Amino acid sequence: MSAVKKCLSSSRIPPAVGPYSQAVRCGNLLFCSGAIPLDPETKKVVPGGIEEQTRRVLDNLTLLLEDCGTAPGNVLKTTVFLKSMEDFAAFNSVYAEYFPADAPARSTVQAAKLPLDVLIEVEAIATIPE
Repeated sequence: MSAVKKCLSSSRIPPAVGPYSQAVRCGNLLFCSGAIPLDPETKKVVPGGIEEQTRRVLDNLTLLLEDCGTAPGNVLKTTVFLKSMEDFAAFNSVYAEYFPADAPARSTVQAAKLPLDVLIEVEAIATIPE
Protein backbone atom coordinates (compact mmCIF):
# COMPACT_ATOMS: atom_id res chain seq x y z
CA MET A 1 0.00 0.00 0.00
CA SER A 2 1.43 3.37 -0.96
CA ALA A 3 1.58 6.35 1.40
CA VAL A 4 -1.01 9.07 0.92
CA LYS A 5 -0.03 12.72 0.57
CA LYS A 6 -1.84 15.03 2.98
CA CYS A 7 -1.46 18.82 3.01
CA LEU A 8 -1.33 20.31 6.51
CA SER A 9 -1.18 23.78 8.02
CA SER A 10 -1.19 25.71 11.27
CA SER A 11 -3.52 28.56 12.12
CA ARG A 12 -0.94 29.79 14.67
CA ILE A 13 1.48 31.03 12.01
CA PRO A 14 1.01 33.32 9.01
CA PRO A 15 -0.61 31.58 6.03
CA ALA A 16 1.37 30.56 2.97
CA VAL A 17 2.18 33.57 0.80
CA GLY A 18 1.84 31.66 -2.46
CA PRO A 19 0.41 28.54 -4.07
CA TYR A 20 2.00 26.01 -1.73
CA SER A 21 1.22 24.10 1.46
CA GLN A 22 2.80 24.99 4.78
CA ALA A 23 3.53 21.28 5.22
CA VAL A 24 2.91 17.97 3.47
CA ARG A 25 2.71 14.64 5.25
CA CYS A 26 3.48 11.39 3.48
CA GLY A 27 3.58 8.32 5.68
CA ASN A 28 5.38 9.31 8.85
CA LEU A 29 7.40 12.05 7.15
CA LEU A 30 6.54 15.74 7.31
CA PHE A 31 7.95 18.16 4.73
CA CYS A 32 7.75 21.77 5.94
CA SER A 33 7.92 24.63 3.45
CA GLY A 34 10.38 27.43 4.06
CA ALA A 35 9.43 29.61 7.01
CA ILE A 36 10.28 33.29 7.03
CA PRO A 37 10.26 35.67 10.02
CA LEU A 38 6.66 36.87 9.86
CA ASP A 39 4.97 37.79 13.11
CA PRO A 40 1.83 35.65 13.49
CA GLU A 41 -0.18 38.61 14.81
CA THR A 42 0.84 41.40 12.43
CA LYS A 43 1.78 39.20 9.41
CA LYS A 44 4.78 41.53 8.98
CA VAL A 45 8.50 40.83 9.09
CA VAL A 46 9.76 41.08 12.68
CA PRO A 47 12.04 44.03 13.35
CA GLY A 48 15.69 43.46 14.18
CA GLY A 49 18.63 41.58 12.82
CA ILE A 50 19.51 37.96 12.19
CA GLU A 51 19.03 36.86 15.82
CA GLU A 52 15.48 38.21 16.03
CA GLN A 53 14.58 36.89 12.59
CA THR A 54 16.06 33.45 13.35
CA ARG A 55 14.06 33.19 16.58
CA ARG A 56 10.82 34.08 14.79
CA VAL A 57 11.49 31.58 11.99
CA LEU A 58 12.27 28.78 14.43
CA ASP A 59 9.31 29.71 16.66
CA ASN A 60 7.03 29.57 13.60
CA LEU A 61 8.56 26.26 12.53
CA THR A 62 8.04 24.86 16.05
CA LEU A 63 4.36 25.86 16.01
CA LEU A 64 3.89 24.24 12.60
CA LEU A 65 5.61 21.03 13.74
CA GLU A 66 3.45 20.86 16.88
CA ASP A 67 0.24 21.44 14.95
CA CYS A 68 1.22 18.68 12.53
CA GLY A 69 1.81 16.17 15.34
CA THR A 70 5.56 16.33 15.86
CA ALA A 71 8.28 18.44 17.51
CA PRO A 72 11.70 19.97 16.86
CA GLY A 73 13.36 16.90 18.36
CA ASN A 74 11.97 14.87 15.44
CA VAL A 75 13.46 17.07 12.73
CA LEU A 76 15.74 15.03 10.47
CA LYS A 77 17.01 17.74 8.09
CA THR A 78 16.84 21.48 7.68
CA THR A 79 17.82 23.68 4.79
CA VAL A 80 18.75 27.22 5.76
CA PHE A 81 18.82 30.14 3.35
CA LEU A 82 20.73 33.19 4.58
CA LYS A 83 20.80 36.54 2.85
CA SER A 84 24.43 36.85 3.94
CA MET A 85 26.91 34.26 5.15
CA GLU A 86 28.25 37.05 7.36
CA ASP A 87 25.28 36.14 9.61
CA PHE A 88 26.33 32.47 9.88
CA ALA A 89 27.85 32.62 13.40
CA ALA A 90 25.01 34.67 14.88
CA PHE A 91 22.46 32.39 13.23
CA ASN A 92 24.23 29.30 14.59
CA SER A 93 24.13 30.57 18.18
CA VAL A 94 20.34 30.95 18.04
CA TYR A 95 19.82 27.72 16.06
CA ALA A 96 21.73 25.77 18.74
CA GLU A 97 19.15 26.87 21.34
CA TYR A 98 16.39 25.14 19.35
CA PHE A 99 18.42 22.02 18.57
CA PRO A 100 20.69 21.61 21.64
CA ALA A 101 21.40 17.88 21.20
CA ASP A 102 21.24 15.43 18.31
CA ALA A 103 20.86 18.29 15.85
CA PRO A 104 19.32 17.48 12.47
CA ALA A 105 21.37 17.24 9.30
CA ARG A 106 21.58 20.67 7.72
CA SER A 107 22.54 22.56 4.60
CA THR A 108 23.12 26.30 4.75
CA VAL A 109 23.34 28.42 1.62
CA GLN A 110 23.49 32.10 0.82
CA ALA A 111 20.53 33.25 -1.25
CA ALA A 112 20.70 36.32 -3.46
CA LYS A 113 17.15 37.37 -2.58
CA LEU A 114 14.57 35.95 -0.17
CA PRO A 115 10.81 36.69 0.04
CA LEU A 116 10.03 40.14 1.49
CA ASP A 117 13.80 40.75 1.60
CA VAL A 118 14.13 38.82 4.89
CA LEU A 119 17.51 37.72 6.24
CA ILE A 120 16.65 34.04 6.66
CA GLU A 121 14.34 31.22 5.55
CA VAL A 122 14.34 27.67 6.95
CA GLU A 123 12.65 24.51 5.65
CA ALA A 124 12.55 21.18 7.46
CA ILE A 125 11.84 17.48 7.14
CA ALA A 126 10.66 15.69 10.28
CA THR A 127 9.27 12.36 11.39
CA ILE A 128 5.84 12.10 12.97
CA PRO A 129 5.75 9.56 15.81
CA GLU A 130 3.38 6.65 15.31
